[in-house]
Amino acid sequence: MRVMHAERLGGPEVLTLAEVPDPVPGPGETLVDVEAAGLNFADLKRLDGSYLPPKLPFVPGSEVVGRTADGRRVLAFAGRAFATKALAKEMVEIPEELPAGAALALLVQGMTAWHLLRTAARIAPGETVVVNAAAGGVGHLAVQLAKEFGAGRVIGTASTEEKREVVLGLGADAAVDGAADGYAERVIEANGGSQVDIVLDAVGGAVFDAAPYALAPFGRLIAYGTSGGVDPKPVDPGLLSERNIAIGGYWLGAHLNLPGSAADAPLAELIELAAAGRLRPLTGGEYELAQAGLALADLAARRTVGKVILRNR
Repeated sequence: MRVMHAERLGGPEVLTLAEVPDPVPGPGETLVDVEAAGLNFADLKRLDGSYLPPKLPFVPGSEVVGRTADGRRVLAFAGRAFATKALAKEMVEIPEELPAGAALALLVQGMTAWHLLRTAARIAPGETVVVNAAAGGVGHLAVQLAKEFGAGRVIGTASTEEKREVVLGLGADAAVDGAADGYAERVIEANGGSQVDIVLDAVGGAVFDAAPYALAPFGRLIAYGTSGGVDPKPVDPGLLSERNIAIGGYWLGAHLNLPGSAADAPLAELIELAAAGRLRPLTGGEYELAQAGLALADLAARRTVGKVILRNR
C-alpha cells in the first residue's frame, strides 16, 4: 500500500510517498480501504515533534472515510491515516450520499464544535455567540450549530473579506475582522452595542487577551487552540470576579480518553443534521495523497476554508 510518511521531524516538506506492506489487524481492529483522510492542525504539531513526538518513520493522520471488507462505508478514527489502507478500532457507518469531506468534518471538528457549545460553554437559548476563526474547520461548524442550538445572535470573525462572506453564507448574523487590535469594540458593535455571552477562541495570543473585554456579565470565553500564538498576558482574577465572567478550555482528545462516551451522541446528531442538510460542512480543499505536504502547508498558512482532505482516487 502507499503511505505519506516522514523519516525525520520537521515541517510539511519532510513527507514523502512510500510503498509499505499492508497493516495486519490486531484484536478489535478492522482494515479499512481509505476513500479519504482528514487533516488537522494536530498533524502539523506531531510532525514537527511539538505535540506527542512520534516514533519514526511517522505516518500522520487520525481520521478516515473508507470501506470495510464486507462493504460497509464507515467514518473512523484510525492511526496512520495518510495511506491507502488503515486500521480502525472505533467506527460508525455513514450514508453513501454523504460526501467524504463532509463526513470527515464531523469527526474531530464537528464533535469539537458540538462540545464547545454544549459541554464547555453550556449554551442557553437566546445567548449571543462569537466564533473566532469562523471560516475554519471547527469554526464554520460552530457557527451553524450555535444557530441550531438556539443562539439569539451569532457573530463570526475572520481575517479576510472573502472569508467573512463565507461566514455570513453559513448563517452568521454578522462577520467582523478578527484582528486583536480593536477586537472587543468590533464585536460589541456587531452585537448592537451590547456585550456577548460566549466567545469560542482558536486563535490565542493577543486575540485571547482582548476577548474577555467583549463579554457580558456571566459570559464565557472558551479556548480550544492557539493558531495565532501562545503568549497571552496573565489573566487578571479581578477582571473575572468583577464582571462574573469565566475562562475555560476544551480539547476533544482528552475528553475522549475519559470514562464514558464523549462521541456517540454528538456524532449521531451531527450525522443526522448533515444528512438532513441542516448542517453544511465545508470542504476546504481536496488533495491527492501524494500532495499531503502541500495540503498541510496550505492548512498551516490559513489558505483553506473548512475541512481539508486527502483523497485516494
